[in-house]
Amino acid sequence: MSEIVPLLQTPILQVLDLAAAAVFAVTGALVASRKQMDILGFLWLGVVTGVGGGTLRDLLLGVPVFWVSDPRPVAVCLVMAALIHFGAHLVGSRYRMVLYLDAFGMALVTIAGTSKGLDAGAGPLVAVVMGVITAAVGGIIRDLLGQEPSILLRREIYVSASAAGAVLFIGAMAVDLPTEVAMGVGLAAACLIRILAIRFDWALPVFRPRPERPPH
Repeated sequence: MSEIVPLLQTPILQVLDLAAAAVFAVTGALVASRKQMDILGFLWLGVVTGVGGGTLRDLLLGVPVFWVSDPRPVAVCLVMAALIHFGAHLVGSRYRMVLYLDAFGMALVTIAGTSKGLDAGAGPLVAVVMGVITAAVGGIIRDLLGQEPSILLRREIYVSASAAGAVLFIGAMAVDLPTEVAMGVGLAAACLIRILAIRFDWALPVFRPRPERPPH
């Protein structure tokens, strides 16, 4: 197994950040439509959902925040949120669409966050954590502001799907697969696991209280 080195693929990371911001902005705007917000509410929820996870990732890594140095992700979020404001009524089951778009967005930002961690010189474990943080924070902000059940409190697999995608991506990089192929493997795995968890109600075992031991 070869040593994992930073990707140094800035264009790829920019594309991933843009795509992830767009998808998460749509999920934020769909939540705004469910809450019957005005257009400013759509724009606000779209932007903070779209760039929230990547913002925390970059702050933790000590690198320039991606949308501050390049405002295109914010512009994309604003456009997508505005489009949803005028077209959300055409979507039949908005909650279901939020779930499935969120699965794709989660997979995108997982790979973007993991890649950014490697590029910043972090080790594989920290890079995986960066991927998971990037994936979870945007959805947490969206659910908190939209007063929806938090993604972390739902039974279906979410964070573990993100972690699995990040680990597979790094593993594929470690065995010298091309960067694009490794990204595709991790992205597909994270997205597929999450979608199957939604479809079949998969969940990890939960903690169940047990009687305390009697004193000796």
